[in-house]
Amino acid sequence: MKRIVLTLAAVFAFGFANAQDAKSTANAGQTAKGKWLIEANTGFGAAHSADTSFGLRSEDGETTWSIGAEGGYFVMDDLAIKAGLGYVDMGDDVSSFTYKIGAKYYIISQIPVQLDYSGASIKDADENPSYLGIQGGYAIFLGQNVSIEPGLRFNKSLNDDFYDDVFQVRIGFALHF
Repeated sequence: MKRIVLTLAAVFAFGFANAQDAKSTANAGQTAKGKWLIEANTGFGAAHSADTSFGLRSEDGETTWSIGAEGGYFVMDDLAIKAGLGYVDMGDDVSSFTYKIGAKYYIISQIPVQLDYSGASIKDADENPSYLGIQGGYAIFLGQNVSIEPGLRFNKSLNDDFYDDVFQVRIGFALHF
């Protein structure tokens, strides 16, 4: 009886380990070298003027909205070089064109970590904002080409005299080609 239980346990353990390996290999296809990434994010939390995400905020009667997208190319397995563009309307005839450049790495092909530089061009501003951003989350792959990536983001202002640091909760939607 003991031998049967040990045999069943070994078969179960081997099957479980093999299934986990198959899942990792399936997700690795989306983040393999030579693949493309197109991403749109929603940002919750404090607004900032160098945002490349979709957002709508209203504070003290002022409505701010933003629209943007990011794209990337996997230069090696799990590592994408990214760039993004966006537009932010802050009301009172104040708007900015935004940009972002950075890198995104998928730990074990499923945990995205991103480091980037973002900035904006605001007409008639004394100084344009720029941020160093770090972001982490989890990628939920919904098939071969789509993932949802909830995460947290911190933007460190590089010109503290004019702009504050910003913390955000994000939900990203990515297409992998």
